[in-house]
Amino acid sequence: MTRLLVVDDDAQLLRALRINLRARHYDVDVAPDGATALSVAARFTPDLVILDLGLPDMDGVDVVRALRGWSSAPILVLSARVAQAEKVTALDAGADDYVTKPFGMDELLARIRSALRRATPADSLPIVRTEAFTIDFTAKRVTTDEGEVRLTPTEWHLLEILVRNPDKLVSQRQLLREVWGPAYETETNYLRVYVAQLRRKLEPDPSRPRHLLTEPGMGYRFQP
Repeated sequence: MTRLLVVDDDAQLLRALRINLRARHYDVDVAPDGATALSVAARFTPDLVILDLGLPDMDGVDVVRALRGWSSAPILVLSARVAQAEKVTALDAGADDYVTKPFGMDELLARIRSALRRATPADSLPIVRTEAFTIDFTAKRVTTDEGEVRLTPTEWHLLEILVRNPDKLVSQRQLLREVWGPAYETETNYLRVYVAQLRRKLEPDPSRPRHLLTEPGMGYRFQP
């Protein structure tokens, strides 16, 4: 079975999630704080982590960073924090998605399924090469003639979606939904900022991109 780790200091919520997720045939481990979460994750290697940011012993963002030091399992942040800056901080630290409390169980289950699908290795595109950069999906590495390029988890996720759809227009709404979640489908400024960052890191001339193209008002396209 797919193994989930749920981290939350709310004992009632933790119990409810464990019951609901086990009823959907997930194998569920739980932890009430960050230290326990890291210990459990090291012992049992979860396929996905559901993590509250407001933990009693450490900030959830620090738990995300610690997990990202050795684990590539999707991290779904679950939190009552609604400030946009805090969400972006969690995502850039390595979280894959963000669900704001209170939430519906159906939405949470959909986010879990989506994150697990994205985490499933795709064999069709192990390596993609362009004139400017090379992407190794297996190793999750991007290199140019100058060497390896460090991407944030959000930048990688955005680039991966575009590259897995070569020459196809990917709409703004689809990108926002898949990278940041359904609540961000109108936040087009996110895309402008992150695509600009990718161009600065990957395109020889970011002002005249050859591979990461904008379709004004519609979306973005990867041209190999």
